[in-house]
Amino acid sequence: MGHLPGAVLRTLGPPALSPTDHRHPGDDTMHDRKPVQSWLTDMDGVLVHEGQPVPGAPEFVKKLRASGKPFLVLTNNSIYTPRDLQARLARMGLDVPEEAIWSSALATAQFLADQRPGGTAYVIGEAGLTTALHAVGYVLSDFAPDYVVLGETRTYSFEAITKAIRLIDDGARFICTNPDATGPSVEGALPAAGSVAAMISKATGVEPYFVGKPNPMMMRSALNTIDAHSESTAMIGDRMDTDILCGLEAGLETILVLTGISSRSEAERYPYRPSRIVDSVADLIDEV
Repeated sequence: MGHLPGAVLRTLGPPALSPTDHRHPGDDTMHDRKPVQSWLTDMDGVLVHEGQPVPGAPEFVKKLRASGKPFLVLTNNSIYTPRDLQARLARMGLDVPEEAIWSSALATAQFLADQRPGGTAYVIGEAGLTTALHAVGYVLSDFAPDYVVLGETRTYSFEAITKAIRLIDDGARFICTNPDATGPSVEGALPAAGSVAAMISKATGVEPYFVGKPNPMMMRSALNTIDAHSESTAMIGDRMDTDILCGLEAGLETILVLTGISSRSEAERYPYRPSRIVDSVADLIDEV
């Protein structure tokens, strides 16, 4: 958007707020946007936290469903299928349809199907990833595969990692579902796909292409899935370095909630800002 001449700028006052515009006067963190017609939201830290629903999250999801507006729950975790995640959320009182869940595994499968339809892949991962790849017509093979695809798994095998390194050395392209270095567990941090990818890269000299957040590819594939437009879609997340960055680069309104990783003071240290910061999704129920 080009700059207006200074003389014109001086004659313009602050824009009037419409009933659907929830910015505060003087908030310069976002430009005028269309009313939100579609919603994307992260799962961990936004809807659930440490195995429990975030207060207000069940009501927020219920309101989303009743509104009829398209929405997706996003996760970088590639372990589970949408059906698995639907069941896990249901046990916590969150009624999210299977088709409203979008994982890095689904985004990765869609990306590979677009890039090289009907290809082959050697996969390190679990059912969420292998099921998604089978669904798009990929064959899983360790014989001269088109791709090595690394995802999350509860038990990374040294033998499988060694096989991946050798296949990449032989020319397979390297894909990773997400760059997260660690994941949570009851006992503490666990090494995640990003850490294992770094080990494979160190051994091969080949960097992977990461499909999941903060790659805006994840957002764009989600938007396409629900036939939404970036100008009228909001992304809710709890992490500045993944959710907010990803949403920002995809052109969405970005809303940081303080129920997960990033705090208000931490958010101020980043060179980019969310459109808004709210305490939790409970503050957004009336906007749906």
